[in-house]
Amino acid sequence: MEQTFILNAANELTEHIMYHKLALMEKEPANREALERLSAQEKTHYEFWQSLLPEAEAKKIRARWYTVWGISFLRMAFGVTFITKFLETHEKDSQKKYAAIAAAIPESHKVRFAQIIEDEKSHERALIAQLKEKRVSYIGFIVLGLADAIVEITGVHAGFLGVTGSTLIAGVAGVIVGFSAAISMGSAGYLQAKQDPGKSAILSGFITWASYFCSVILLALPYFLIRVMIPAFIVSASVGIVLVAGFTFYGAIVFDRKFWREFAETVALMLGTALATFLLGVVVGSVFHINTANF
Repeated sequence: MEQTFILNAANELTEHIMYHKLALMEKEPANREALERLSAQEKTHYEFWQSLLPEAEAKKIRARWYTVWGISFLRMAFGVTFITKFLETHEKDSQKKYAAIAAAIPESHKVRFAQIIEDEKSHERALIAQLKEKRVSYIGFIVLGLADAIVEITGVHAGFLGVTGSTLIAGVAGVIVGFSAAISMGSAGYLQAKQDPGKSAILSGFITWASYFCSVILLALPYFLIRVMIPAFIVSASVGIVLVAGFTFYGAIVFDRKFWREFAETVALMLGTALATFLLGVVVGSVFHINTANF
């Protein structure tokens, strides 16, 4: 059981330092205050587990600095809201582990132990809920661009799979259609954001356009690198599924949604659209006797 206490102390010390580092990186005063309070709370948890250890063992506790610096780096890429909510998923596991060792806690420490469990269940979640981050308000526009691009452009490529054997034609068609659609989606994002005084319409439109067109390039790239149609389509569709997994996971963490349901729905929509446009392409190719030779 001593090893469990050592591990818990090391985890809490790591999280104490990590939240402090995140607070130092934060420019928003309210966010910084919430993170510092989380840091202070984790410190008291560390001190609790440390108090259950012999003095010699307590002095050996060290934070996992690779975790601290890794989380600090990820915060720059994904934002403080995603990182703290992602860490909260670990706290749910901690609650179960703590409940399993409750019998081993000395009677003199039971009250404090119960308070720690309560902190893990609700207090930390309440502090995390106080975090406000501007980038989160624009996630919807990123998802709008990514999701629409993946479904539409995968459908375009699948349609050309049924019409022609030329990967070059399929790739170019995807880029051209995608560029036009990206402008259309960017305009829609701009007009939508104009109705919300809390958002920049220009920035919203640009984010929608950029996320759409970046997806278009990634989905089209296999058709320029692989000169056989079916393998190129498989690779491109796989890229689309990875992108769907990425933005669905991000949204599931930030907005407390169910990952697998949203992921399955989007992938099913993407593949269903691809199948429908492929069949249409086969019909069009047959009716108009389009040349299926590779260029």
